Amino acid sequence: MPSESTAARAASKSARTRQRLLDAAAEVLGEKGFAGSRLVDIADRAQVQAPAIYYYFPSREDLIEEVMHTGAAAMRAHLQRTLEGLSPASPMDRITAAVEAHLRVELELSHYARAIIRNANQLPEPVSRRALAEVARYNDVWRGLLADLQAAGALRPGLDPAVARMFVLGALNWAAEWWDPERGALDALVADVQSMVRHALSA
Repeated sequence: MPSESTAARAASKSARTRQRLLDAAAEVLGEKGFAGSRLVDIADRAQVQAPAIYYYFPSREDLIEEVMHTGAAAMRAHLQRTLEGLSPASPMDRITAAVEAHLRVELELSHYARAIIRNANQLPEPVSRRALAEVARYNDVWRGLLADLQAAGALRPGLDPAVARMFVLGALNWAAEWWDPERGALDALVADVQSMVRHALSA
């Protein structure tokens, strides 16, 4: 019978391998999309044999489902931490802070975030269900930001808050498809996008 310390080491090694698989899957999904992501590519990235994946996940879809949910939850948590960490700020300043949070987690901080942004609309419903529930909560945070801007009388007259929210989020998400760090610093991109959003929404 293995000792408690031996069992603990085995459990720790198993957890690390599982995390490597999730990290590798997030990277591959962000690069190749759902249709192009093969288990062999994920296994190679994680430095395990492809059949070993089935020890940790029943199927390719279960692995991808976990990555999607993790990515969506991470985006929402990052946004909420950003907003909670602000000193008292105007509704517009909170929106521009949310713009920066979205871009940084998408382009700099998380392969999981890029995976969810690039694949959310490609997944079969059973794979995307948990992730889309988190995406809906993320959208609710943005819905509140636009509602606060409108309530303060600072939203451009005649602008539908729902249209504004979807347009801004769509533009932010699209940055994952075209932004290249070799074309300019992320700080510069964030500043430009914040300026455009501020001017587009301001009364």
